[in-house]
Amino acid sequence: MAYNKRGELVPMNFEQIRKKMPELRQLNMQVDVTNLGEPIDSSNVTAQDWLRLAALIEENYARYDGFVVLHGTDTMAYSAAALSFLLENLAKTVVFTGAQVPVGRIRTDARRNLVTALEMAAARCPTSGTVRVPEVCLFFNDQLIRGNRAKKVESQQYNAFRSENYPPLAEAGIELEFNDRQIRARPATPLQVHQQLEENVTIVHLFPGLTERMLRAQLEAPGLRGAVLLTYGSGNAPTAAWFLNALRAASARGTVLLNVSQCEEGRVLQGRYETSAHFTDLGVIGGADITVEAAITKLMFVLSLNEQPAHTRHLLTQDLRGEITIM
Repeated sequence: MAYNKRGELVPMNFEQIRKKMPELRQLNMQVDVTNLGEPIDSSNVTAQDWLRLAALIEENYARYDGFVVLHGTDTMAYSAAALSFLLENLAKTVVFTGAQVPVGRIRTDARRNLVTALEMAAARCPTSGTVRVPEVCLFFNDQLIRGNRAKKVESQQYNAFRSENYPPLAEAGIELEFNDRQIRARPATPLQVHQQLEENVTIVHLFPGLTERMLRAQLEAPGLRGAVLLTYGSGNAPTAAWFLNALRAASARGTVLLNVSQCEEGRVLQGRYETSAHFTDLGVIGGADITVEAAITKLMFVLSLNEQPAHTRHLLTQDLRGEITIM
């Protein structure tokens, strides 16, 4: 972001990045800058932007050793998760980064985040010389975390993102320290870039006081193919007849229901308590320890494959890109 003449924060033209950050010239690498057109606030990001970004990376995949995506923080975790699913068999590093403080401010974190993200994207294994982190990642405040494990948790401090239920892939101190055991292996098959996402999905956030009318308004939306249910604790929900009947009807219509906890840490243990025991019978899929951001983008991705219902359900329970922990 940058300030306009009225003192308001607006998206900055990325072509100005070299002027704003002369230290880029000191890096021992060639850095090319491109953009997707007119800059937008990340609150305006859509699934079509994710598809365009995936296509841009595919188009330039052979030309570069790694990629850094400059992105607003508000929806960065959604975008990083979406790209992780769209870029199958990724063998190069894609790093999302941004800043809490605009690049034109004295105390901005933009410079440090961008310079280190570029170093992360260019990192190689000291012994083999291969790509160090062949994943979609998010770098912020000295931590490199898996993109589909990220969640924005802070709006006023520099530590804006947290990696839920999974350790950082790397940390930036005086040196870059990589957690190689937690990094996914380099794939042996070529990159496959997907160019479809199912947008007829929704998130149902449960809360005490949710009414049958409001629930059905979401689940009976025309064309709805999938819904993430944000439940309590380890995947619990009301046992009222109207609630269960609404889910049963949605499942009967072919709507895929994915159970994800509202808690920032822990995992869904569907059936552990009476208040989640009915879910399995209703066809609700347990989301394990997946984040909300990864859950909705994974649902969009899997549904876009248009597989048979049984295989769709199977894919949602599998660890496709490191987004869930299989126990």
